[in-house]
Amino acid sequence: MIISMFLLVICCTCSAENQMKPENGENVVRYWAPQIPESITFCGENINLSNYYLRERFDRELLSFSYWHSQVFLMIKRANKFFPIIEPILKENGVPEDFKYLALIESNLDQRAISPAKAAGIWQLLPATAKEYGLIVNDDVDERYNVEKSTKAACDFLKRSYEKTGNWVTAAAAYNTGLARVLKQIELQKTNNYFEMLFGEETNRYVFRIILAKFVLENPKELGFFLKKEDLYYPMKADIVKVDSSVPNLTDFAIEKGINYQLLKDANPWLRTNKIINNERKELFIKIPTQEYLKNPQKGGSVHFEKWVVNP
Repeated sequence: MIISMFLLVICCTCSAENQMKPENGENVVRYWAPQIPESITFCGENINLSNYYLRERFDRELLSFSYWHSQVFLMIKRANKFFPIIEPILKENGVPEDFKYLALIESNLDQRAISPAKAAGIWQLLPATAKEYGLIVNDDVDERYNVEKSTKAACDFLKRSYEKTGNWVTAAAAYNTGLARVLKQIELQKTNNYFEMLFGEETNRYVFRIILAKFVLENPKELGFFLKKEDLYYPMKADIVKVDSSVPNLTDFAIEKGINYQLLKDANPWLRTNKIINNERKELFIKIPTQEYLKNPQKGGSVHFEKWVVNP
């Protein structure tokens, strides 16, 4: 898979020492390097960061991802909207919950994301891979942009990779560089442990970026990111309409359902044109946002992880 080009960011420190302070009559700014934890877990595996090589790889991401605060805030806001959808699907399919951070790294949870290599959706699936795992990809319907269905497809890929590699972390690396390449490296390097393996630069950094995403989202306030629950985005409340035939005009369809074309496409980004050609009469499920959600998306919504906000 091709990693999206966006960068994670974390602020250098939450310490008040980072603020401008008068010293000898002059204002100065002190920057402190963020503290590296002794260890961190990912997919149930404990990663001992006292190992100099792993510590320096972790620290590289910690430092290079600094200062782009807008992206961290956006990650947290979107996580509140999409993690409640992704987590149950991961659990149902027997995939570790930590893989939700892989989706975050791939797309920043932008369900319309598309890479230069034409990987698309939250999970950045390539067209051939999506079709291999049962998704519809054509001019009118592209289910890579369907959060629920693309998450299931990603689960299938990760489970297959785990079955072949015997290691969930190494399966994460396969998501980036491809399963065949990972299996070749396992044979060459005589280990299936990602943290004992050497890959190309992108894959060498890829899993640590996922781990960094987990580290940031589990400790935002400690790293200087403070949000209120009013700042978060909330899962869409919608009525579901089943369609098993062609729809010649989605603008008319939207108006019939009490919304407009813009809202229909936002709720269903997998609808790629203004029509659905469905000669095979496949069952498609279209979300129609409720009027209550459109007026007040926070109403009835909950904070998915209380550490994300100052007022849970």
